[in-house]
Amino acid sequence: MQIKVKTFEELSLNELYEVLALRSEVFVVEQDCVYQDIDGKDQKALHILGYKEGKLVAYTRCFNKGQYFEEASIGRVLVKEDQRKYGYGHQIFEASIKEVESRFAAERIKISAQQYLIKFYESHNFEQTGEGYLEDGIPHIGMIKS
Repeated sequence: MQIKVKTFEELSLNELYEVLALRSEVFVVEQDCVYQDIDGKDQKALHILGYKEGKLVAYTRCFNKGQYFEEASIGRVLVKEDQRKYGYGHQIFEASIKEVESRFAAERIKISAQQYLIKFYESHNFEQTGEGYLEDGIPHIGMIKS
């Protein structure tokens, strides 16, 4: 998988379209969750895009401290459903951690994790914080990497 890192301004119209389409495919259609994906935060985010044979198959968006949470953060972590067996989730998430740590000099990274993915995030040294909660009708939990 080829990984590209871009600010919002660096995204081409086609790349932005691919990102929004894939986020909708995974979070709205696949997870059957009606929510406002376009939330006005993409313009502040660093976008991590994973391509396989020229097609977007994995994605995250990252924020500096104070832009989303008090800590730096990673969100909208996804891999296209038919590509999940190749380890792309781990690759895109590791690339995201490295970008957040290097670009933002972050010592702590916070995520709002879907609870069924706790083991995935724990494998990247994130620890649960606080109680679980519903976000857009889906069980989530806060997690921190220090």
